[in-house]
Amino acid sequence: MKYDAQMTRKKRILIVICLIFAVTLFIPTPFYLFQPGSVEELSSKVTVEEGGKAEQGHLYLTTVLSVKASNIYYLAYGLLAPHTDIQRSHVVKGDMSDKEYNRWLAYLMKSSQENAITAGLKAAGEEVQVIPNGMIVRNISENSKAKGIIEAGDIILEVDGRKIKVTEDLLGYFKEKKPGEEVSVVFTRDGEKKEEQVELVLLPGKNSQPGIGIGLEEYVEVKTGRNVNIQAGDIGGPSAGLMFSLEIYRQVTGEDITKGYEVAGTGTIDKAGNVGQIGGIAEKIAAVDKAGMDIFFCPMDVLPSDTNEKEVKAETEKYGYDVKIVPVKTLDEAINYLDRLPPKS
Repeated sequence: MKYDAQMTRKKRILIVICLIFAVTLFIPTPFYLFQPGSVEELSSKVTVEEGGKAEQGHLYLTTVLSVKASNIYYLAYGLLAPHTDIQRSHVVKGDMSDKEYNRWLAYLMKSSQENAITAGLKAAGEEVQVIPNGMIVRNISENSKAKGIIEAGDIILEVDGRKIKVTEDLLGYFKEKKPGEEVSVVFTRDGEKKEEQVELVLLPGKNSQPGIGIGLEEYVEVKTGRNVNIQAGDIGGPSAGLMFSLEIYRQVTGEDITKGYEVAGTGTIDKAGNVGQIGGIAEKIAAVDKAGMDIFFCPMDVLPSDTNEKEVKAETEKYGYDVKIVPVKTLDEAINYLDRLPPKS
């Protein structure tokens, strides 16, 4: 009887443990884990009409693996796993919903590709036409009445029948308005056109004036003389811009700019070919070293707040990574560096 009682007690303890595990498995945590992702060759992802792909070396983009810590066990794994950065959800996506955040990442990748096409073709001496096509919503302020009506990633086309191409189009019009007045906003969301009434609020700041209370970025259409196709798959965000533009330049010119080297890199790109800072640089250089790359292009630190160059150099020294770090602030600098390289022996 005593043995049976002990067995019953053990079963109860086991059941309690299983219940605790089951419950905690579904309790989300407010954290994201960022780890070294993939290093992906670009000539298979980018195709320029009438461009050349013959090469000895290759160009590569780099990614960061982003995982939502959906329970405490994922979080515990992140605390123990090497090269893992843990960040709170609000730092990663602000007050965006998961749907808005994914939509915004998709836009950033689309914008990055358009910028890369523009910068890469221009660097190769080709003409590109950039046509304004509305404004995309980056964020919505706390006091905005547009919350629940407009979402991050929506594309604003018109306000009260006036086409919107730059932020000044809105600010100039709203100067004559008063807080509490409503305006008609035409926008698209995931390709579907919508029209809603939005109440104006008093915007914060020294020169306060009425407004919708949304952060906007220019949304454009790019027209080129030749078709450029980029298949990014499920890669999101803007950080592949520099490497996309380098691959486009290489295919247009037909030059083997790699000289036989395996060249990876990261950095945003704008339409003028300027390289910008990115997130996850420490995780990316870890992936680059593991993949055995020869060269890694990274954004140069230009402003006092920039940290990419300092961080990647510190990581390389700390872990003894065997890769040449090349900070650049423009696409032209990256091209010139490769032009000066002797062929790999």
